[in-house]
Amino acid sequence: MSERWYKEAVIYCLEVESFQDSDGDGYGDLRGLISRLDYLSRLGVTCLWLNPVHPTPHRDDGYDVSDYYGVDPRLGTLGDFAELAQQARQRGIRLLLDLVVNHTSDQHPWFRSARRDKESPYRDWYIWSDSEPLDRQQGIVFPGEQTETWSFDDESKAWYFHRFYDFQPDLNWSNPAVRAEIKKVMGFWLQLGASGFRIDAAPFVLEQVEAGIDPGPLDFSILDDWRQDVQWQSGDAVLLCEANVGPEDLPTYCAGRTDGPNDRAHMLFAFLLNTKLWLALARRDSEPLVEALQALPRLPAMAQWASFLRNHDELDLSKLTDEQRNDVFRAFAPKQDMRIYGRGIRRRLTPMFGGDRRHIELAYSLQFSMPGTPVVRYGEEIGMAENLALSGRNAIRTPMQWDDGPAG
Repeated sequence: MSERWYKEAVIYCLEVESFQDSDGDGYGDLRGLISRLDYLSRLGVTCLWLNPVHPTPHRDDGYDVSDYYGVDPRLGTLGDFAELAQQARQRGIRLLLDLVVNHTSDQHPWFRSARRDKESPYRDWYIWSDSEPLDRQQGIVFPGEQTETWSFDDESKAWYFHRFYDFQPDLNWSNPAVRAEIKKVMGFWLQLGASGFRIDAAPFVLEQVEAGIDPGPLDFSILDDWRQDVQWQSGDAVLLCEANVGPEDLPTYCAGRTDGPNDRAHMLFAFLLNTKLWLALARRDSEPLVEALQALPRLPAMAQWASFLRNHDELDLSKLTDEQRNDVFRAFAPKQDMRIYGRGIRRRLTPMFGGDRRHIELAYSLQFSMPGTPVVRYGEEIGMAENLALSGRNAIRTPMQWDDGPAG
């Protein structure tokens, strides 16, 4: 496959813990995933996007990392990962890893050292304030589950910043030591066989945060450094950015100057197309999708969109107007427990269409005809449903149903 393999790929997103259990302990694992590679190959999958595989306290489905250089013991070992990468490559399948570096777990040794000792070399790896920030209740991402973005740490006697939950302190990306360490992390996994990274919460990684001060311009030099480094480490490695921002801001994630070459992220998720596609389906009117296609900015020649219908998070409708959002809610999430954060839907695709195969085929036909590389969520190929009895986004993160047993 060429250095442009990502332009011709079919990406399949999965959580290892929910996919295939090889040893009967109740958790999916890397060896289980290896055993299903032939199945994935027959589906036509050419790239696996793995949700976080690192050690974690498991408070946010792995997005609270406590060791960037390890594999969660539930999932296996570094050796298992290396074997997965090798076996997958033999079948023409590459691996993308979630790079969750906006924040760490509060149980990460870096943060534990930083909160314990103000003279710790890791103190400045996080964002602190000795006084209560006036803006500590602004910029909340998870309304209803989160009440502030600055929390007081009793051990440190200071406030620390967390864009997400209070157990996920933000890394200080203005610190060169943080930048250098994360580049080491990326190089480590590329050497083990990864073909690139999906950059979690990219705009928040790039924002410059200081207590009581509005964030300044995003620091895109971080993406510049990453692109140069991964290209040096592995000529065909890619960066896929999660950036749900306005269309006018998207090209900057791929290129350092207007009409310049693709020297930052290789790929961007097409959130604009996603939300307008769902609006078009809800209204049974193609106009919203036509408008989205017309508004979609032009990317550099080597850059690529990643199109999707559903992913591991809620279906985020925050960029729609209230009227548009309510139209989508009425069509696909008529009950309150199907909604989340006041802006999203916590359902899988098949139940959203009432199991109607014609509508499901229409949705996928639209996705696969859109610009970009298609991304498919595990279980959608067999029409898996959500479990609304589970809290939050866990409703759509249930075990792959290989059979009709209670846990697949």
